[in-house]
Amino acid sequence: MAMTEPDWTLWRSFLAVVHGGSLSAAARTLGLTQPTLGRHIAELEATLGIALFTRSPDGLKPTAAAADLAPEAEAMAATAASLLRVASGESQEVRGAIRLTASEIVGAEVLPSMLGTFREDHPGVTTELVLSNFTEDLLRRHADIAVRMVRPTQGALVARRIGTTRIGLYAHRRYLEAHRVPATMADLRHHAAIGFDTETPAIRALLATGIPFSREIFAFRTDSDLAGLAMIRAGIGVGACQVGIARRNPDLVRVLAGDFAIDLEIWVVMHQDLRPIRRMRLMFDHLADQLSTYVASSRE
Repeated sequence: MAMTEPDWTLWRSFLAVVHGGSLSAAARTLGLTQPTLGRHIAELEATLGIALFTRSPDGLKPTAAAADLAPEAEAMAATAASLLRVASGESQEVRGAIRLTASEIVGAEVLPSMLGTFREDHPGVTTELVLSNFTEDLLRRHADIAVRMVRPTQGALVARRIGTTRIGLYAHRRYLEAHRVPATMADLRHHAAIGFDTETPAIRALLATGIPFSREIFAFRTDSDLAGLAMIRAGIGVGACQVGIARRNPDLVRVLAGDFAIDLEIWVVMHQDLRPIRRMRLMFDHLADQLSTYVASSRE
């Protein structure tokens, strides 16, 4: 007998329990009663013919089957949210929501002023900004528009290469006054270097270019780019920073400019199906224009 397709409401309740760990937490998140959540989970389990949760002293634990289903349910949730964003304004009206994703540094340090000017011109548009150093899947509509630091590889995307932004090594003037300015890359071993904690694929790709860094030389280790930038600004060591960002603070001094320089590409990307929607086109073009100005300011 063919399985009846579960209603989306049941999947939404399922995700809320997975995230909240209990019926009560899920009920608070969705604004429903606990018995209603219990009925939703029971109905979904009956429809699928599998157990989704087991009870424990800490609440409800997802079964192996639930763990397998959760990513697909997350994709459904992202698609549902995307449908609402598109439907929130007619295609030629400059109103509605835009979900934008960017890396930590770009999202926190570069985009805010750009988004502010866009809002002044188009007050009917709501922007949802997602900061992530992982590449969000635009094909699954996890975001509408992305600012990326690598060339997009997926098809069905509209992508515009803005240019490159340079990364150099910087230290606060106060730190350099208290310590000898490094003359060579080898001198960094005698300084409080700020760098990565985990060797991600992106880090390994950079190391493969011949950059003489290793985790062991860092006195301060973090996988958060924002935390690393905060450490440089606090004057506790030497770390990497985009030239365009560092130039805003006259107390940040570049060191070893002739020995260390990394150029990262900047791309603005969106799904090709969003091109007919005017607010998406306007945001895409606005970011491309503003980021071009930023890239020009980053040139040495």
